[in-house]
Amino acid sequence: MAKKETYKIILSGGGTGGHIYPAIAIANELKSRFPDAEFLFVGALDRMEMEKVPQAGYKIEGLWISGLERKLTLKNMAFPAKLIVSLLRARKIIKSFKPDVAIGTGGFASGPLLQVAAAKGIPSLIQEQNSFPGITNKLLGKKVDRICVAYDGLERFFPKDKLIKTGNPIRQDLLQIDNKSVEAKSFFKQKHGKHTLLVLGGSLGARRINELIEKELEFFQTQNVQVIWQCGKLYHEVYKKYNTTENVQVHAFLNTMDMAYAAADFIISRAGASSVSELCVVGKPVIFIPSPNVAEDHQTKNALAVVNRDAALLIKEADLDVDFENRFAQLVASLEKQQLLSENIKKLALVNATKDIADEVEKLLSHIPSSQREENK
Repeated sequence: MAKKETYKIILSGGGTGGHIYPAIAIANELKSRFPDAEFLFVGALDRMEMEKVPQAGYKIEGLWISGLERKLTLKNMAFPAKLIVSLLRARKIIKSFKPDVAIGTGGFASGPLLQVAAAKGIPSLIQEQNSFPGITNKLLGKKVDRICVAYDGLERFFPKDKLIKTGNPIRQDLLQIDNKSVEAKSFFKQKHGKHTLLVLGGSLGARRINELIEKELEFFQTQNVQVIWQCGKLYHEVYKKYNTTENVQVHAFLNTMDMAYAAADFIISRAGASSVSELCVVGKPVIFIPSPNVAEDHQTKNALAVVNRDAALLIKEADLDVDFENRFAQLVASLEKQQLLSENIKKLALVNATKDIADEVEKLLSHIPSSQREENK
């Protein structure tokens, strides 16, 4: 039976789907436990969370904040001003909303929000998705009450007594794809006598992966492979022409990821934390092509945490022209290798992450003094 509590819960996560969807998944789980709770998201203005969060049914406020780039730019020069303005705005939002708990899943806006919340003594939790955390979460780790992580070994970066290994939230419909392969291939109008390659470059697309797939379309035909290609919204105008090519489907975005994963025999993917967590549950042979353009090269570290368990393959962008065709052809030709990768990656899946994170939030809520609860009403 759902508990009737009027908690106020504030969440921040955005910039990419890898930060947004985990935050929404956590909110949905908490909403099922506390139907009378009030939720507010805080995101970065002009980022995709300002669209995706309202679509999920939640209110969102925006901060004027962006990340630091690796080179000297006008954007970087504006960062100190943006940070000050965002901290002041976060303070105003928290003063007005009076949250009982604050949750951050990463992204530009989560830094200012969690900094203010922790400074005000509001119970706070960060969900660190990567095997190598960014500087914002490293700093926040000293101030928040709980740190939910997806990988072992993060006591190198965070206070050990705050760490709980939960995994990353995943779409719950991915838990029931094992018997959907025939249905899914029909859904995507795939030929049942051919292998299907699913290509994922992240929610925003990946230029280098798209260039690779365009270059290798003829090679895929020689391997009896058809392609479901999510190229990203930014690149769809460039690559949609290949929809007219036999055995190739090009999508700006895939809204039915359960069907896409079920249809796939092989997957090429970036190695963002949420993608890696989903792929462990999906259990298909994966080739990771990590983005080299992310902080601390964390995608390579995420991928290696899987590859080092003999559970996936990794090809660096710089090696694609030399290595890709040979390694892909070897994978297609070896049923033994496919089965080994599938079995090993499934062993790494943490399927109860959303519920386990919500459990930790619930523990924080249960320790709020009644006097503080009354102040927030």
